[in-house]
Amino acid sequence: MKNFIWATVAVIFSQTLWAADAPAVLQWSHRVELSAPVSGVVQQVNVGVGELVKKGQVLLALDGALYQAKVAEIQAGIIRLEAEAAEAKRDLVRVEELYVRTVVATADLDQAKLRNTRAESMLAEARANLRQNKKILDDTLIRAPFDAVVVVRQVEPGMSVAAGLQPQILLILAKSGEMLARLYLPAAQLEKLKVGQAVSVTSGGQSYAGNIKSLGLEPGKREGEASYQVDVAFTSKEQLRAGAAAVVKLP
Repeated sequence: MKNFIWATVAVIFSQTLWAADAPAVLQWSHRVELSAPVSGVVQQVNVGVGELVKKGQVLLALDGALYQAKVAEIQAGIIRLEAEAAEAKRDLVRVEELYVRTVVATADLDQAKLRNTRAESMLAEARANLRQNKKILDDTLIRAPFDAVVVVRQVEPGMSVAAGLQPQILLILAKSGEMLARLYLPAAQLEKLKVGQAVSVTSGGQSYAGNIKSLGLEPGKREGEASYQVDVAFTSKEQLRAGAAAVVKLP
């Protein structure tokens, strides 16, 4: 009986020794800064801070009138070039038939081939130009890259934006439904953990099931004993805030 009691105490003591509540701070699991890939004037902004958005949703639109006009111009040119390419092809077929019958010289055949090649090349170039300008036109619409929450809005209708080496940050998004609890641990405690290991996170009186996402390899900027950054990923139906205090229960 005594042996059983001592064994039970040993197990409890061992669990108490290994288990620990570590303070942490909530962070966004995935945060992106959105800017406009093309220059223009902001026509409309469809979202505000705190709003949930779906992947592909249009967040803001630039005035695309000039880009639309360019696309229409190129499309009109392609119609003309298609007609010219078709004519050059028919002319080549006719000259080839005459050449077989020795009615025209080799120089005439070479000229017909050159005209056909030039027409096809100009048409291909115009079509490539059309694809490029359609992409530019599409870039006037800024879409959500994934399901997210709007964290920062720094844009209003009527604002001029310029695409360059340092583009303006217009919106900042964070992945919705997923957060990180970030904590720092000494190397001795870090060695007992592994990526993917299940842990629990508590914040705001709510508890969440999480998994260790990453274990730092370089010491963090903490005073005293060297400590390493540990990120724990977890999902939440509630919209949490970055910077909130949390506690991670480690094994």
